Amino acid sequence: MAVGSVSPVTAWCVLLVTGQILASASACNKGVFEKTINDFCLATFTHDMGGLDRGLWCSWPDIMETYEGLTNCTYQAAQRMDCYWPNHVVDHFFMQIHRTYFHDCALNGRLVRDPPVGILAPFITVPVLITLLMTALVVWRSKRTEGVL
Repeated sequence: MAVGSVSPVTAWCVLLVTGQILASASACNKGVFEKTINDFCLATFTHDMGGLDRGLWCSWPDIMETYEGLTNCTYQAAQRMDCYWPNHVVDHFFMQIHRTYFHDCALNGRLVRDPPVGILAPFITVPVLITLLMTALVVWRSKRTEGVL
């Protein structure tokens, strides 16, 4: 069976068995942990992402469940192997995931743009009015000569 065709149930079963065997070791074996998340978590994620149209990869509502499954898989693997989570292996793993699947998402509708006029107008109008009011107050005050010798 190819790695990309591993069913999620099979991956979880193998992960649980592997985790139980490795849980007997008292320390985290980062090499085995990295191999486990690459072999099982990544395989499941790759399978799930392959089932989605590539245009939906940047749509959070469409990938949220898959991404949360990936996060949970790495967490469960870490727990079963006595590893801290998150750790640098997990950080590197997710950096690779983002480079592979989400590298161009910022270009698809997430660019910074101006807020709507209804929000922007008060942030422009209020400082301008305060500046004009303060200027008028200073001019008015400077024209009054009462009490000045």
